[in-house]
Amino acid sequence: MRYLTRRLAHALLVLAGVSVLSFLFVASAPGDFLGEMKLDPRISPDMMAALRGRYGLDDPLPVKYLHWLQSVVQGDLGFSFAYNSPVSGLLWPRMRNTLLLTVPATLAAWLIAVPLGAWCASHRDQWVDRLCAVATTTLLVTPELLLGLLMLVVASRTGLFPVGGMASPAGTPLQGWARARDLLVHLTLPALALALLSLPVLVRHVRASLVDVLGAPFIQGTRARGVPPGRLLFRDALRAAANPLVSLLGLSIAGLLSTSLVIEALMSWPGLGPLLLDAIAARDLYLVLGAIMCSTLLLVAGNFVADALLYAADPRIRTDAR
Repeated sequence: MRYLTRRLAHALLVLAGVSVLSFLFVASAPGDFLGEMKLDPRISPDMMAALRGRYGLDDPLPVKYLHWLQSVVQGDLGFSFAYNSPVSGLLWPRMRNTLLLTVPATLAAWLIAVPLGAWCASHRDQWVDRLCAVATTTLLVTPELLLGLLMLVVASRTGLFPVGGMASPAGTPLQGWARARDLLVHLTLPALALALLSLPVLVRHVRASLVDVLGAPFIQGTRARGVPPGRLLFRDALRAAANPLVSLLGLSIAGLLSTSLVIEALMSWPGLGPLLLDAIAARDLYLVLGAIMCSTLLLVAGNFVADALLYAADPRIRTDAR
């Protein structure tokens, strides 16, 4: 457990550093939640001073940070000015919705990228490889905003998928299979958009890793012994190229989370993205911090899972750790 303990300690240090820097940047930004209320003539200066004292907006930054750390220990993650409630109660449902979107998108992207990248690597410099390179380059230079808008146009023109949201408006709530089917229909477009946006990078990394492995002497010797090409590619070569791909898993989760903020806001998916944008517009300090820390936590968890898988897959890392 020494290796995993070190990785966990590193993850905790990352969370601590992100919390300090995020708090410093967000709290130092001009304006606050009560700034626009000064323009309302119905609110007296005494009332404004009482509200600022109640929320601690005039406290020094170190004092604000310590108060926020106390709320983190208590599980509240601060107090939302806009929603007048603890931040944790607002974040957990949104975090669940973001995971519901990003996990299927990640699985779909990898399930497509691994066989496609392996096929391109086995047909290097042939028309299949060139066609795949053109397609991945096109997707790579396409902004996520443009791809999301194109999918919304297709959904509105065809009527096959809902334009946005997570559930259909209905007079009576759906139950059982009908509810699951409705959720699946709403999930398809945003998950497909996220999968397509992360697919080019994954395909290129899989192809590059396998191209290097396929030229290795042990692969040439295995091919000379008459091993079938499919077995050689997906059993021997892919296993030898697994290390960089497992490391890429954590980076792909990070890229998917940052992209999901745009897709969620564009397609009205009730995840962390729209909540973060609303909190920034309202200058809701602790809600912004909570959303940032949730995204960082998901990123750190993805990297930790990738490190654990790399430890399990590579005996050299286990030897070095011992």
